[in-house]
Amino acid sequence: MTLLSIVVPVRNEESRLSATLSALTVALAATREPCEIVVVDNTSTDRSGEVALEHRSGSIPVRLIRCAQPGKGAAVRTGVLRTDSRYVGFCDADLATDMAALAPTLRFLSTGVNVVVGSRAHPNSIVRARHNQVRRAGAWAFRRAANTIVPGVGDTQCGYKFFDRHTADAIFRPLRTPGWAFDVELLARAQRIGALIVELPVSWRDVPGSTFRPMRDGYRSFAALARIRAILGAEKTPAVAPVMTSVAEVA
Repeated sequence: MTLLSIVVPVRNEESRLSATLSALTVALAATREPCEIVVVDNTSTDRSGEVALEHRSGSIPVRLIRCAQPGKGAAVRTGVLRTDSRYVGFCDADLATDMAALAPTLRFLSTGVNVVVGSRAHPNSIVRARHNQVRRAGAWAFRRAANTIVPGVGDTQCGYKFFDRHTADAIFRPLRTPGWAFDVELLARAQRIGALIVELPVSWRDVPGSTFRPMRDGYRSFAALARIRAILGAEKTPAVAPVMTSVAEVA
C-alpha cells in the first residue's frame, strides 16, 4: 500500500513545476516508503501537464489528473479523492513551504494525529514574506473572519496540509468550496468530526508569481466565507468540540 500521496494543484505553472517535482521526489525518496505525487492540472493553457508527464520515470511515481472545474479547492479535492494511500496531503506548486516539514508530519500522523496543518502563525515558524501593507491588512482581516468558523486555527491558508485516509475521505467528499477559501471549509469539517489537528511550525518563503490578487480574490474569499457558514449551517451536523493541540503537546 502506498504510504503517502502528495497532491499538487497547478494552473499555468510550467516555469516552476519541474523544480517543484524534483524537490518533492527528493523529499519522498528520503522516507524509503512507497509514495506518489499527483499533479492536478486545473485548466492550464501552458505546458504544465506535459512537464508533469516528463517526470513519470523518476524514482517517485508522478500521476497527472485533469480537473475541468476551475479553482484550487476543486483541484485539490479531485486529486485527494483519486488516491487510496494511507496518508494524503497537498502542497502548492511554488513549494513555498520547505519540505523539511515532511518528516515531522509523518511522525504525527503515525501517532494518531488526524490533520497536520502547516502554520505560518506558529511562534517557531520561519516566515520570509514581502507582502505590502494592503495585503497584510487583508490577510489579518481574513484570519479574524475565518476564526469564527474554525476557532483555534492560527493559519488556515498555508498551502501545506496532510491527513490520514479516513479523515481525508470524510472531509473532502462533502467539500463544496472550489476556490481559495476551501481550506476553511475543510478544517471546519475536520473539527466537526472531532479530528485531532496539529499546527506545525514551517519554514515558509513568499515566492514571486502568485496568481492571488488581493482586490479580486480577496473579495471572493470573504464572500466564500459567508457561503461556507451558510453551507455548514444548513447541514445541521452536530458539532464536536474542536480538538486543537500544539507541537509541544504531542512531541
